[in-house]
Amino acid sequence: MSNEIPLLEIRGVKKDFFGNRVLNDINFTLKKGGILGLVGENGAGKSTLMKILFGMNVIRETGGYEGDILINGEEVNFLTPFDALEAGIGMVHQEFSLIPGFTATENILLNREPLKKNVLSEIFGDRLDKLDTSEMNRQSERAIGKMSVHIDAKMVISSMPVGHKQFTEIARELSKEQLKLLILDEPTAVLTEKEAAALLDSIRSMAAQGIAVIFITHRLHEILGVCDRVVVMRDGAVVRDALAKDADVQKITRWMVGRSVQSSREDVKIGPNKKTIMSIRKLWVDMPGEAVRNVDIDVVEGEILGIGGLAGQGKLGIPNGVMGLYHAGGTVEFDRQPIPLDSPRKCLDCSLAFVSEDRRGVGLLLDETLEWNIAFPAMQIQNKFLKKYFGGLISWRDEKAIREITKRYINELQIKCTSTKQKAKELSGGNQQKVCLAKAFALQPKFLFVSEPTRGIDVGAKSLVLSALRKFNRENGVTIMMISSELEELRMICDRIAIVSGGKIAGILPATESSESFGLLMVSQVI
Repeated sequence: MSNEIPLLEIRGVKKDFFGNRVLNDINFTLKKGGILGLVGENGAGKSTLMKILFGMNVIRETGGYEGDILINGEEVNFLTPFDALEAGIGMVHQEFSLIPGFTATENILLNREPLKKNVLSEIFGDRLDKLDTSEMNRQSERAIGKMSVHIDAKMVISSMPVGHKQFTEIARELSKEQLKLLILDEPTAVLTEKEAAALLDSIRSMAAQGIAVIFITHRLHEILGVCDRVVVMRDGAVVRDALAKDADVQKITRWMVGRSVQSSREDVKIGPNKKTIMSIRKLWVDMPGEAVRNVDIDVVEGEILGIGGLAGQGKLGIPNGVMGLYHAGGTVEFDRQPIPLDSPRKCLDCSLAFVSEDRRGVGLLLDETLEWNIAFPAMQIQNKFLKKYFGGLISWRDEKAIREITKRYINELQIKCTSTKQKAKELSGGNQQKVCLAKAFALQPKFLFVSEPTRGIDVGAKSLVLSALRKFNRENGVTIMMISSELEELRMICDRIAIVSGGKIAGILPATESSESFGLLMVSQVI
């Protein structure tokens, strides 16, 4: 109905953040049961807008915002997330907010646990009520069931694979009976295609029940497949509000970045005389959610070798095991020298580097500046960016060199920031990912593992990151092993692609082979 009051209305919202105008006159509406796709490049202002809507403390602490937000026609100004939750707004953040030592059930029902009476509480009062664990299990299983996926509700979060952590976050919101609007910030970035499809089905189901959804993702085909409308942001402003049926991937990309983004690959043939730079034999890795059982693979010097496969089959476990982040066995030789497993420092000393898929947990010093994040590993491991005094008796930071290397990678990777002194936690997720790459580049390694390098970043930034990796490989002769859940991304940049299935290498093909050939390898050993 044309006169229907929107569930959500955003009017003229503006926000200054860390000295920058990051939102400028944002306007749009969302009806009950509607699904709105919110897209834009990293740094466009999407996450900041959602923090305002969800009453995140950082908004109040940085001076608040201008403009109005209305829920069911009534103006609201949430001072805390608890206010938003009480109004029926839930949010699944881009970065996890789970308690690692708790089970999925305990996280899903945190602070909302059902209680039951006992003899002591009947006498001394409600404070001695016990947790009703049977009811907790029932409620958590019901919330999980809404997503059409299976996760172990009794598993501790710290032992879960990344995809299951994401589903736990979503199940926590779905367990709230008063939910009217659910904000999903990059919910499928860590999911396999099958898991993502299941989530999209659950979004449609939520909408059918009258729950409105704001869906933020860089997977544009998902936007077109599930959303009613698409709101496109660029440089802090809404540049397009369109019906999804009137859009396509090319149009949305053009609206997002203000230009067409071309994807192309260079066909580089590996010469017959190229030597094997790394040999991995009978590798097994004890990493939760990853089935690395018996990996044999040779990597040719100077190539970009892609590692693909379905979630949980072992692809993420390979770099984590070789680099010593999880207990591993087998043998690894690099440049004809054995590399000891379970020893991250020795790997780094041998000129190996790793960009982890877990940028916040492993990749960044969130409370430190960009300068410190980019320069510190090279300073600590290779004594770079240091000045020596008194004949080398004292070493001190070379602030000028640190600033210059940081500026170089800010420019090369187009990291959106206010200065080299800005803290890593203040950047958007995609720009944090670029800082992780810059940190690895500053080490100038001979061999680079890079895991899910474009997870959660937009199409423009993705093209830039892939080009930067290819440039780093070609110009510096660095051998790269790139792990990705997106096959087409691997086919775009890699020379060869190895598919991991059932904890083993199912096969290795040139990147120019068809998608169908790689798909057959993916399911060949799945157990």
